[in-house]
Amino acid sequence: MVQDLYILMITAAVVSILFKLLKQPVVLGYIVAGVLVGPHLWGENFVNADNVKQWGDIGVLFVLFCIGLEFRLKNLISSGKVAAIGALTIIGGMMLLGYCVGKNADFDMVNSLFLAGMLCMSSTTIVMKAIDEAGLSKERFVKGATSILIVEDVVAVVLMVLLSSIAIRHQFEGAELASKVLDLAITLVAWFVCGILIIPTLIRKVKKHLNDETLIILALGLCLGMVLTAEEAGFSSALGAFVMGSILAETVEAHRVEKLMTPLKNVFAAIFFISVGMLIDPSSLSEYWVSIVYVSLVIIIGMILFGTLGCWWGGQTMRDSMLTSFSFVQIGEFSFIIASLGTSLGVLNPIIYPIIVASSVVTTFLTPYIMKAAAPCYTYLYNHASKSLRAKMDQREQQVAAAESANASEGTSPLADKVRHAVRKTYVTKHLVNLFIKNMSAHDEQE
Repeated sequence: MVQDLYILMITAAVVSILFKLLKQPVVLGYIVAGVLVGPHLWGENFVNADNVKQWGDIGVLFVLFCIGLEFRLKNLISSGKVAAIGALTIIGGMMLLGYCVGKNADFDMVNSLFLAGMLCMSSTTIVMKAIDEAGLSKERFVKGATSILIVEDVVAVVLMVLLSSIAIRHQFEGAELASKVLDLAITLVAWFVCGILIIPTLIRKVKKHLNDETLIILALGLCLGMVLTAEEAGFSSALGAFVMGSILAETVEAHRVEKLMTPLKNVFAAIFFISVGMLIDPSSLSEYWVSIVYVSLVIIIGMILFGTLGCWWGGQTMRDSMLTSFSFVQIGEFSFIIASLGTSLGVLNPIIYPIIVASSVVTTFLTPYIMKAAAPCYTYLYNHASKSLRAKMDQREQQVAAAESANASEGTSPLADKVRHAVRKTYVTKHLVNLFIKNMSAHDEQE
């Protein structure tokens, strides 16, 4: 096991350094490292694939936990219309497109749905990295883009639960699916209510006793506890990790936990992407290169089309809409997680996995270059648009600018802050936390 980890880390380090020199996303380097140490090049005995898979599964939990930590309710509320309409337009449009691609390839319903799920989610990690490297992090569109990615992450976790249910049944039953969604909604509400009522207030009470070591242990314990709770409730472990991350995001120590988790997340996320690369057979890439190009074009064109429409309908300017959509032209971590889910359930057609991973590599590689084309494409569209469309663009620009000025002049607290403040002051919450601390103190005295 130690030898396997040594080979993975050394290979990943060398390849990732090379990719950084080439100014390419490090995620691609990890996938390539997985191909290099995979069984298709060196045989089954070079690296134990089972060990890597177990570490990769842990990596998925930590990645989703950290994504949950980035879930800020106040940011989502402030750009709710853009986030909701933009995300639902992209997800709905890309799922329909992906399902049609699957049926056109003669896949069954389950495989077509899994393919649709893989194509409908942009990579939060890659998008944020690309925006930062392009020097666009201060641009106005970033706030809306981030909110859309948050909604996509939430929908992705729910989608994984639904796909698992459909995969096990091998059929789509409306009544059963509605019941599953209802059960999931009730469970999520119960978890969030109980969690936000107790955990943020508890952490505030014991904040002075939480050094970095204690805080990271507490956070990991809560994460793994929610993972077990989710599994016992019949849902995926990934859902539990994401939910606990979202609950801790509403605490006063959220940024500190996120900072402490980053090194751990990076290590296990690297192992996860390496495990993805290990499943790629290089010979299959040459065999399916036409399908890879086709799927990559579907992703790029579909994301630009539905992303631009969704953001425009959500209230963004045309320029911001195009900047957002041109940054979403790739698939990433959730696509791999959904593909791994289908593989573990034994329902995914073997040819889909290498095509999806290769398409992710292609689209990720092209993302920085496509982003650079967003502004020139907007200028071309504006200059060649009809008078009525140009007038609508100008009007939307004025509306957004006026709304920004109005928001800047208001000194009111965000709604999320008011809600959290009200929750913390409830008698029930204070009583429960005080009782917990009192019992813990009594237990310590007895010992």
